[in-house]
Amino acid sequence: MLGKIRQKQIANQFKELTSPKEVICPICDRPIPDSQKDAHHFIPKSKGGKTTEYLHRICHRQIHALFTETQLAKELNTAEAVKERAEMKKFIDWVQSKPIHFYERTSKSNQLRS
Repeated sequence: MLGKIRQKQIANQFKELTSPKEVICPICDRPIPDSQKDAHHFIPKSKGGKTTEYLHRICHRQIHALFTETQLAKELNTAEAVKERAEMKKFIDWVQSKPIHFYERTSKSNQLRS
């Protein structure tokens, strides 16, 4: 069994060998900085979803502001399906003009409040 110090040295060497892979947001097609990564279940966990995909925090929040979990589970369970919705197209056009670190709070859609 390796000692703790040796384990840390091996782990640090491994980190140096692997370069961080740039993650692209499947919604806005821009690189995601580490500070803005959010894991999103395209099929919500409450509806049986298990897999996640990284999105920009602002894109992730916009999806949940516009759509219910039932809509996400039944109709919008892929990035392509979400991107096809008119309200998301408008958002995507807007957010693509912003820097990748940009974040602005979103509020729930009026449709979800009633």
